[in-house]
Amino acid sequence: MRLIAMQCKAEMLRIFRNPYYVFWSLLMPILFYFIFTRVVNTGADDVSEWQEHYLMSMAAFSVMGSAIMTLGIRLVQERTQGWNTFIRITPLPSSVYFAGKMFGQTLMHLFSVLCIFVAGYLINGVALTPGQWVLSGLWILAGSLPFLALGTLVGFMKRVDTASGVSNVLYMGLAVAGGMWMPLEILPKVMQQIGHWLPSYNYGEGAWKIVGGGYPQWSNILILLGYLAVFMLLSVYIRKKQEAV
Repeated sequence: MRLIAMQCKAEMLRIFRNPYYVFWSLLMPILFYFIFTRVVNTGADDVSEWQEHYLMSMAAFSVMGSAIMTLGIRLVQERTQGWNTFIRITPLPSSVYFAGKMFGQTLMHLFSVLCIFVAGYLINGVALTPGQWVLSGLWILAGSLPFLALGTLVGFMKRVDTASGVSNVLYMGLAVAGGMWMPLEILPKVMQQIGHWLPSYNYGEGAWKIVGGGYPQWSNILILLGYLAVFMLLSVYIRKKQEAV
């Protein structure tokens, strides 16, 4: 446990120093939240409901970006810089290294969620019940697993600039098509039909249901689990292919 704790601490320090994390996972979601709830007139019938809804969107958007971009790009950087090779010749077990990395990433997700929740309270006075705050936070953390798996897939790329470009496209595409930036209902019908099957939409919808007084649907959970399984299987396959070369 001590080794995992030390590795986790090292991972957290590295994430904090990563400009991708600071911009995409903290500054950008909070800026978007301010603009679309305080500056832009969205014409929402219930302003407070919209502020709660969009707060969940930006919290999910933040964690999704950290999982796909911060983790994925860092994995590519470590491999290209020979860090993985260095770890193999140290006494540190690879399982401890991986566990520390994932645990550290999860703690950073928790930090992101807390920052954005606080921003929602300070900017708009969002007032959820204690149960809604806790349950929505737990959902956002647990629901990030498919995106961590997707970030791991990005991490198999050979070049940092390629990983950066691909992760940006995935991140923004999933956010827009999944209804995180704007309600899915205002998009073209084809986009709506596609969006309902995307992991980003089901991720966000679970949190939207919670602040609306309900709970995530089984369809949200099953779709996210399905994507998690697919991404993990692809990761295992690609890893074996790379090791065989």
